[in-house]
Amino acid sequence: MSSQETVTTKPSICPLDCPDTCSLSVETDGHRVLKVRGSEANPYTAGVICKKVSSSYPDFVHGERRLTTPLRRTGPRGSGEYCPVSWEEALDLVYERVVPVIGTDGPQAVVPLNYAGPHGQIAGGSMDRRFFHKLGASLVDRGPLCGGVRGAAYTSVFGAAPGMPPEQARHADLIVVVGNNVTVSNLHFARAIKAARQENGALSIVIDPKRTKIAAQADLFLQIKPGTDVVLFLALTAELERRGAFDQAFIDQWVEGVDAYMEEARKISLAEACDVCGLSMAEVERFIELYTAAGRVALSVGNGPERGHSGGSSIRSAMALQALTGQFGRLGAGVFAKPGFAFPATPAKLQRPDLVPEGTRTLNIVDIPRHLLTDDIDPPIRAVFLYNHNAVCTHPDQNRLRTALSREEIFIVGCDVEMNDSMAFADVILPAATHFEYDDIYSAYGQAYLQRAEAVIPPVGQALPNSEIFRRLAARFGFDDPMFKASDAELMDDAFDPADPRLAGQRPSQLPLDGALAMTSNGGDELIMCESVVPATASGKIELFSQDLETQFGYGVPRYEAVPATYPLALISPSSSKRTNATFGGQAESRGPERLEIHELDAAARGIEQGDRVTIWNDLGKVTLIAEISDDVQPGVLYSAKGTWLSTSETGQTVNALISADLKTDIMDGACYNDTYVEVAACSA
Repeated sequence: MSSQETVTTKPSICPLDCPDTCSLSVETDGHRVLKVRGSEANPYTAGVICKKVSSSYPDFVHGERRLTTPLRRTGPRGSGEYCPVSWEEALDLVYERVVPVIGTDGPQAVVPLNYAGPHGQIAGGSMDRRFFHKLGASLVDRGPLCGGVRGAAYTSVFGAAPGMPPEQARHADLIVVVGNNVTVSNLHFARAIKAARQENGALSIVIDPKRTKIAAQADLFLQIKPGTDVVLFLALTAELERRGAFDQAFIDQWVEGVDAYMEEARKISLAEACDVCGLSMAEVERFIELYTAAGRVALSVGNGPERGHSGGSSIRSAMALQALTGQFGRLGAGVFAKPGFAFPATPAKLQRPDLVPEGTRTLNIVDIPRHLLTDDIDPPIRAVFLYNHNAVCTHPDQNRLRTALSREEIFIVGCDVEMNDSMAFADVILPAATHFEYDDIYSAYGQAYLQRAEAVIPPVGQALPNSEIFRRLAARFGFDDPMFKASDAELMDDAFDPADPRLAGQRPSQLPLDGALAMTSNGGDELIMCESVVPATASGKIELFSQDLETQFGYGVPRYEAVPATYPLALISPSSSKRTNATFGGQAESRGPERLEIHELDAAARGIEQGDRVTIWNDLGKVTLIAEISDDVQPGVLYSAKGTWLSTSETGQTVNALISADLKTDIMDGACYNDTYVEVAACSA
């Protein structure tokens, strides 16, 4: 940086796939992102951000992997061999390859394979959705990859009504955390727990297969076997009923489906639950003691439970316990989930689903690799737009996906910020801008503050915002309706209802940059379920029996179904402190082999020592890692964080290669990442 360049600090927002959506302060010389820190604009995140964001963003924006010009593939799929082309040439090539696909197999042979890259409303799903809806491409259900099971479990109980905002947990006298690695993937909730301890003398219970940092700090840690949470909560519910701990007045006013639910719950005794879950009776009795003594219980259920076959049942049964004991209707009591339902979002106006041709099919995102590989649907997929998603490093059955993406008869358009393991399969790559290079507006799925950000630097090289890329694609395909020419400001105003009274007459595109707008109840009060917020179910009550889930999946009430172990060790792969999904997987901290946590008994039985290179494998793949012997995991359970890139393993595979894409969750047909069984051995010298 020359002495003539002035460094300024500008406001921004973190758009990563994380519930917190932090406000940021960015130091820039007008061309480069120099430093990233937390800001006070959002009172919930309040100046604190995770280490990976502060340390990784400058290289993510300006590093050697950054895509700065359109590229055309010149070598074999996956080789990374490309040559630069102009935007005009790139768009022409896309048009010239996609139009014949539509002519031969119809528009549904085109599939957008995108997920949760940037979470801004404009970059995450606006002009791109309009383009694909107008094109007539296959629709994609993205929820089964992550989050959809938890979301469906919640709405089956409460409807699309906002749950407890996380900061309200500071009013609790007991906080129960289930499958949520708070300090890694929900950082600011840890502050609410700390405040509850200091202000109320609150206690905490953590239920998790791994002793995380938040579990080590808990007053009671239940180290449960992966995927068995539903067994514990059904048994607890039946036992609390037997002990007269239900709140009958609350049930009479607010809860439906109790009889059907309790019929299932009473099938499991505490002793049976202890056996299945790997817990002692003393631990379970201590849970009951703490839970029944508390006046205000705040429950946080993370995404961990949904990553197993009985995931939907586990989440529903935890929430049901809160309902049957009357833990709603007051500050500090409730379920911390889905506060994002408080935003006045208008997705139909933003994404224009009315453009979708009647009869267009919807594909489960988890099944797309199989469809690509086997042509088991009609019409077969012959063109893929891969964007906002490093699919190779996030999907289950990684090797199936890589084989599918290697098929030359399938045309692949890639669009991303940096060259990654998925972009290496694309025929054409369109360079995308980072969120520091465009304006956007942000809701959140883990807090209830609406925020807006503007660009802090110009686009790097020839990179363009997603919205502009799809404007240009729409123009090249001859879509000349004004909706395809809408500016980003107009898209922001389409994203949220400008008439919502909480916006106080401000258009979404004009919200101040130095603050965050709290989404209260419609009456201006704090969001409190069964007080200022009413369940948005058909009955207007909390529903423990779901006719919809019964009709679709046969799970009107939760139940447990064990997954047979095909190998001796269970592998779980939760979030990493170094990455958000696979984002930042190319940065320095994530290079080199990932660690594998293994209990000393399992290590000793296999002659594995601390720091050994080890191989884990099953019928689907083989991965090399570094052994870390730890009592933070149980005997029989291995832990390795998700989101690594292929180069981290000598086999060119990551733990996602070991995860089946064919085993599905009880509801929503989601991916079962944590129902993965493997063997492990030390690598030969």
